[in-house]
Amino acid sequence: MSKFGTVKVSGGSMLPAYRDGDWLFVSWIDGAAALEAVGKSILGKVVVVEREEKPGIFLVKRVQKFHSGKFWVEGDANESTDSRTWGWIVPEEIVGVVLFRYKRGKKIA
Repeated sequence: MSKFGTVKVSGGSMLPAYRDGDWLFVSWIDGAAALEAVGKSILGKVVVVEREEKPGIFLVKRVQKFHSGKFWVEGDANESTDSRTWGWIVPEEIVGVVLFRYKRGKKIA
């Protein structure tokens, strides 16, 4: 059974796809085994990451690579903090898949 929820984008790491203040509808992933089962089919998808060392902080990133059971995730913007800083992440750190944006944040002039 899938669980659904929402996350609010904070910051510009996913520009131009998502901007600060956007609300995203998310399918929460129930465990690493479920995520490993999808493996390469998740490439290119936007996911919600919860780093082991920062529980409760959700980060929105795009899956770029899958290798040896680990994932490489990056924000769409070059100034994003992501696998370019952290390296490969384990499946347990991907906790959701973004399905769609349901509310746009305010545009900054």
